[in-house]
Order: sequence, then structure tokens, then C-alpha cells
Amino acid sequence: MNSRWFAIVLVIVGASSYGLLSPLIKMAYQDGWNEFQITASQMTAGAALLWLLVLLQRQAWGNPFKGPWIKLSLVGMFGLTASTLLYNTALSEMDATVAIVLLFQFTWITIVMDSIANRKWPERNQWLAVIMIMLGTLCAVEAFEADWSRFTYLGIICGIGAAMTYGFFLFMAGRMETHLHPFMKSAVMITGSLPLLYLIYPPVVFFQAGGGALLLWGVGLGGLGQALPTIAFMVGIPRIGSTLAAMLGAMELPVGIVASLFFLNEAVHGVQWFGMLLILTGIVVAEKRKVS
Repeated sequence: MNSRWFAIVLVIVGASSYGLLSPLIKMAYQDGWNEFQITASQMTAGAALLWLLVLLQRQAWGNPFKGPWIKLSLVGMFGLTASTLLYNTALSEMDATVAIVLLFQFTWITIVMDSIANRKWPERNQWLAVIMIMLGTLCAVEAFEADWSRFTYLGIICGIGAAMTYGFFLFMAGRMETHLHPFMKSAVMITGSLPLLYLIYPPVVFFQAGGGALLLWGVGLGGLGQALPTIAFMVGIPRIGSTLAAMLGAMELPVGIVASLFFLNEAVHGVQWFGMLLILTGIVVAEKRKVS
């Protein structure tokens, strides 16, 4: 497998890891935890797991302050943490289907950011892929049957904000040049985002009754939501660019739907299968010119 295809696989793995989060978070809610507790434990455990990987990998050792640690921290803060906080707020303000549709605007937002930075307009197949992915998203979440009346201006602002901040993260992940090992780079990024998180979700939840069980949820969710995808994106995106990474990121939705089928026994209807097929086809179309 050449380096480009290896990078593509890594980004798909990272996006798929995000997709697995949705059903697991629902299971954590069923266990009695709320979004504030889960978010705090998830991000904290994710940072701890990344530092553990740094300690276990001798090649990753080094002085984190010799790299662009301030820039990495800001990307983590205004990319990963901000998108999590904004999306959680959007979910509390509107139907989950509508929130997902708003979040998935990150696809074209990332492409626009990349186009402006590179002063190069996306190619025809890339725009076709975006259209297919967005139509596939609408079908996959059955947006046409969603309760569009249940929304607030705050929900819309936060949903679009989540798309913009997630797009910002994907965009910057492709442009962060540093000699730091990917494990160290990811650990610095996530750790730098914790101060903003703790201002909104104070970590006192760990010292309350059941804090140990909450930490266990955090380890699982932090591994899938922070450690694995952050490393995958830090390694993969610089090799393939933010535009393709944004479209590969759409894998999150099909994986989330299929995972909900297996973990939560949720029904998946024909239009959703069609939507997932459109998303996968869009990803293939996005890469078509490169392999021809």
C-alpha cells in the first residue's frame, strides 16, 4: 500500500471512529450520565490515553514546547473542543436529525477554506462528490421526515458553528507543519483544549458518586473520539489534503447508522441505505481522478 492510500485509510478509520461514538454515547446516557459529564470524561480520558501512548513509544519522546505547541493548542481548543461544545448545544436545542444536517456542512466549508488558502477552485468531480455526500446525508438521516419545526436560533447558530469549527480543525490538520511525533502532536493538541472545556464543564464530576464508572465511559469514548481519530488525522490529512479529508470524513455517518443498528437495535430503512450508498459513491468520485 503506497503512502497516499495508507493516508486515505487512516482518515477513513478516524472518521469511522467518530461514527462509533454516537451509539456509545446514547448507551452512556441510558446509563444515567448527561452530556456535560460525558464530554468532560471523554476529553480528559482522551488526553490521558494520548500521553500514555507517548510514554510507551520511545520515538515520541521529546520536548513538546520545541514545536508549535501554542498553535496546536489553539487548533485543539477552537477546533475539537469548540465543535464538541457547539454540537452538544445544538442537539439540546433541536431534533438530532436537523443537528446532523447542520454539522455535515463541514464538507463544503472545509473545501472553501482550502480553496481560499491555495487559491485554487475545487475540481468538477470534487463538487459532484460534495453534492452526492450532502444528498446522501439528507437521505441517511431521513431529514425529509424530521421535525424541522423544533429548532431555535441558538440551535441553528450552534449547529453551523460546529460545522465551521470542525471544518477549521480538518483544514488546519492538513497545514500544521511540525517535527513532533504524531503521538506527541496529538497529545499537545488535546491537552491544550482542556482549559476551555473545564471552564464550561468543570471536572468536579469525577469526584462525585459514581466517578469511577464515569471515567470508564471516558476511557472508551476518549479512545474512539479523541485518541484514535486525532492521531489518524494528524498522520493522514497532511498527505492527502483537507479537501479530500473533508469528504472522507463523511464516513462518520454511515458507520454511526450501522453501529446503531447493531448496538441499539435501531431500525435502518431503505432510504437510509440509499443515503449511505450515495455517501460512499461520493467519496469514490472525489478520488476518481487521482487513481485514473
